[in-house]
Amino acid sequence: MKVDTYYFKARLFPTVITSIPLYVFVIQVLSPLYGKSLKNIFDILPMLTSLGIYAGLVFLSAQINRFVSKELFQRFFFKEDINMPTTNYLLWSNVFFAVETKKAIREKIISSFNITLLNPTEEQQDDLMARNLVVHAVSQIKNKLRESPILFQHNIEYGFIRNLIGGSLIAIIFSIAILIYALIYGNGTLRNTGVILLIPYSLPIILSKLLITNYGRYYAKVLYEQFMSV
Repeated sequence: MKVDTYYFKARLFPTVITSIPLYVFVIQVLSPLYGKSLKNIFDILPMLTSLGIYAGLVFLSAQINRFVSKELFQRFFFKEDINMPTTNYLLWSNVFFAVETKKAIREKIISSFNITLLNPTEEQQDDLMARNLVVHAVSQIKNKLRESPILFQHNIEYGFIRNLIGGSLIAIIFSIAILIYALIYGNGTLRNTGVILLIPYSLPIILSKLLITNYGRYYAKVLYEQFMSV
């Protein structure tokens, strides 16, 4: 796994933000229920142990969040790469770009990668083929713009939002678990903690479609702008 700026800003930061309920669940729920020996370790080495467990939980959560955000939310809203904005915007049936703009982008794709996208008639006859060709072209464009700082920044922003949404879903699950445990055992403080955690993590889920689609569109727009400028 490559640990770089993208990893820290787009994957680690949203994970840290959304891993608090998981940490509270482990310390306040699992430890009293199943870990008397674990609790004794916390008493002996509270800071070292807590930091170590928290770091481990953050690393594990980063992998889970990425999977949930890509396989659940991104796939739900975009149905694979063939329906991402980067694909849709180059189709003749899509009206985001003007026809002349799409022609210019397609001509540059031919000259840069020798990839010929389908014309309007062919696209109508075989939509799937048209989309797959655009996906292939987009992958080549991304490789060409790998060193673009502007595109990289937008990639980070999109990745951060997507992983924040995925992490928020996990955070909600653990917040509910904390709340249920608190209600069963009559722990008022832990009950309030569960409610406090539940509210802010619900917002990214409620706004998930708006956030993912808008940031996906921003990324697609910048991708083609940068491609035409190099």
